[in-house]
Amino acid sequence: AISSAMFLLIIILYNKLQPTSYSTMASFRIAAALLAITAVPTSYGFTSSHAPAATRSVRPLYATEAFQRSLLEAQLANGATPSPIADDVDDVVAAVNDNAVTEPIVSTPSISVVDNTRTLNAILRIAASTDRGQYAKPSQKDQVSQLVTSLESNAPKHEVDDDGTTVIPSYLSGTWELLYSNTQLFRSSPFFLAGRSTCQTPDEAAQYAWFCEMHRAALAISTIGVVRQVVTSNGKLVNEFEVKVGAIPFLSDFLSPLKYSGGLPLTIDGAIVSTADATPRTTTSSESEWELFMDTVEIKGSNVPFLRKILDSDNVALKSRDLSKVLEDNVESYEVPKPVLRTTYVDESMRIVRDEDDNVFVYGKVSESEEPTDYSGVLPDLGVASLLEGFNDAVAKIYL
Repeated sequence: AISSAMFLLIIILYNKLQPTSYSTMASFRIAAALLAITAVPTSYGFTSSHAPAATRSVRPLYATEAFQRSLLEAQLANGATPSPIADDVDDVVAAVNDNAVTEPIVSTPSISVVDNTRTLNAILRIAASTDRGQYAKPSQKDQVSQLVTSLESNAPKHEVDDDGTTVIPSYLSGTWELLYSNTQLFRSSPFFLAGRSTCQTPDEAAQYAWFCEMHRAALAISTIGVVRQVVTSNGKLVNEFEVKVGAIPFLSDFLSPLKYSGGLPLTIDGAIVSTADATPRTTTSSESEWELFMDTVEIKGSNVPFLRKILDSDNVALKSRDLSKVLEDNVESYEVPKPVLRTTYVDESMRIVRDEDDNVFVYGKVSESEEPTDYSGVLPDLGVASLLEGFNDAVAKIYL
């Protein structure tokens, strides 16, 4: 929360020096302020299991890592057919570049499927070894960029649902987990996409990108868990961003006799859940474009006692549309930010999305469910119950 406030303060100070940018950044500033206030003790932390049922219960588990591993194993198994493209990432990139210069591989469907599988495998290897791109080197990001471009040029064709009842086609709806991005993971959220949409010039966009880098640097002590998107057929997008941070760090700073400089295995957990309406836009290309209309931001799954009850009430949800209405009525030059997302590749298990800056977000499909995660099963105990349970199972072994 402190780093969120610092992030907001930088934006405010900058806009104080440049008043002309007030109208374009006003909605984002107010939204960020309220988010920081409501998220003070709980905007860090949650790593949960992800079950494909319509309503998912939550308990600590490394869901994203497990999913990436299982998806990679499945891709490797499906791609076991001999192919001229090697498994090594450098060889795959070289083959992709060769194909870009010579004949496109889409002419032979069977070869195209194998080549796409090998390309996806190469992306997953880099994603798994760099924590979804967070620690990727520039050279690795360049490799993924080439691989993604190759996939986009060989994207499968889909028949659009036209039964008059769905807004989003069935091959795009469901639950997706973020596997890789070449930018900060939180920028997949409609909240930060809307913030970027308020920038009117390249200079403002560059400044916003720098602010996001500083925001992530300020949150370096936190651990980002699952980043999930739930896309419904009726045009609703729910983004779930789960993070955690140590609740009692650096004991030696407070109790000098202690030589152990670590903390206790207690964490502050929570999930920042933002929702938006996704309206398909008509385009001349084969890409699917959605215009997002930001709705609410909430803190769910907090494990902080007493505060949990407050955060679970509807009164503390950030209702961005109410803020936008106030600004529209009082600021003549204000325009409601509606960012655009482009789906450039999608198959039965993977989806590639680009924002207006061409940042890449690679998602893996984990379920057909269109229901957001149910965080009601998270205990507001700072993880004490699970700590005691683990201690008993591993050490005490006292059972009644």
